[in-house]
Amino acid sequence: MPRSPAPLIDPPTAERLSGGISIGLASRSAANEPSLARALGCLVSADRRRITLFVLASQARALVKDIQAHGTLAVVFSQPSTHQSWQFKGVDAQVTGPRPGDARRVEAYQRRFVEEVRPLGFPEELVRTLLAFRPEDLLRLTVTPTSGFLQTPGKDAGAPLEALP
Repeated sequence: MPRSPAPLIDPPTAERLSGGISIGLASRSAANEPSLARALGCLVSADRRRITLFVLASQARALVKDIQAHGTLAVVFSQPSTHQSWQFKGVDAQVTGPRPGDARRVEAYQRRFVEEVRPLGFPEELVRTLLAFRPEDLLRLTVTPTSGFLQTPGKDAGAPLEALP
């Protein structure tokens, strides 16, 4: 099996991506029509070469179909309290079912996201409703980022992330 590209994610960023951060996903159909979904958490692999995102099958049907057709996935992470943002793209995304412990991971993500946005004035009940899930509806999307960009608004927005040694 060929080795994955060098990681684009440094350890501090990996910690942030796995915390209470907004995660938007996008792909496209063969006709270049966009498909979008919200992720309910992220796992960064120990070597930081792969990221796994959790979505609800019932809310991500078009995105899942597009990924299964060609594997292209873009992921945007944005921390609501700071607007610090990153975008990663990959072409080998795979869709799999949940593993033991994934529901607990998503619950932990919910808690961290509530902690992140409650001070900004978002009621906890609203956020928990937005992120509600049934464990049997979870799917994993795993991708190897081959390009990444800083997306924090400001002078460095759009700057490519360099591969790490």
